[in-house]
Amino acid sequence: MAEVNGAPLSGPLAGQVAIVTGAGGGIGRAIADRLLRDGAKVMICDLDPLLAAAAADELFGPEQATAFGGNLACEADARRMVSETLEKFGRIDILVNNAGGGILRPFLDHTPDTLRETIDRNLWTAIWCSWLVLPHMKAAGFGRIINIGADSVRNGLFDHAAYNAAKGGMHGMTTGLAREFALDGITVNTVAPCAVQSRQLDAFRSANPEQAEKVLSVIPMGRAASEAEVASMVAYLALREAGFVTGQVISVNGGSTML
Repeated sequence: MAEVNGAPLSGPLAGQVAIVTGAGGGIGRAIADRLLRDGAKVMICDLDPLLAAAAADELFGPEQATAFGGNLACEADARRMVSETLEKFGRIDILVNNAGGGILRPFLDHTPDTLRETIDRNLWTAIWCSWLVLPHMKAAGFGRIINIGADSVRNGLFDHAAYNAAKGGMHGMTTGLAREFALDGITVNTVAPCAVQSRQLDAFRSANPEQAEKVLSVIPMGRAASEAEVASMVAYLALREAGFVTGQVISVNGGSTML
């Protein structure tokens, strides 16, 4: 039996293949790690090919994971990534649309370039990847698409208007695809974190301490989520046992929004 960091490669996702975008670090890397530990083989994607390759090498190994570097907001790159996944593993069962990242500032402080980048990073990556994997999932009669959205779409967090436009589009795509493919064995859901403890959050706190304090102040539990807490919800939604959960936006947010 194959092993990952000394642990046997078995579990509820054994035999399945997952794509995780934005997985060179942070939440994406934690999600990729969790899915692998649950038995899946993983395509690790990142805009930075060196980060993607490092994550694949450090966490997994060539039999369980492969890496792709490219801009998934571009159709050609996304198409190449899907082709390489199929060439390596022969199937696609799970897509986690995690690529993103916010350019957080007052709306009128944005430039045309930062607005486009925000939409490209967070929405176009999810659109292209979903559009390209769905035919394969439909043909197989099974699929799990899990988007990483944002709790700020629900609570209207300050300085998040452009980011919320992108993530809100992802939330809307979730319900539309869930209904369209409900009879094809495919579920589509969104996991919506609030603040997540990461190097990015540490950098944000250092650069914008007052803004960071405002973000954390809306969380009743008084802390950011761990990356593992977000990954655990993704892992649940990837299961066959989660097959009756679709079209949902599930917040992992410490209570920053309720109901």
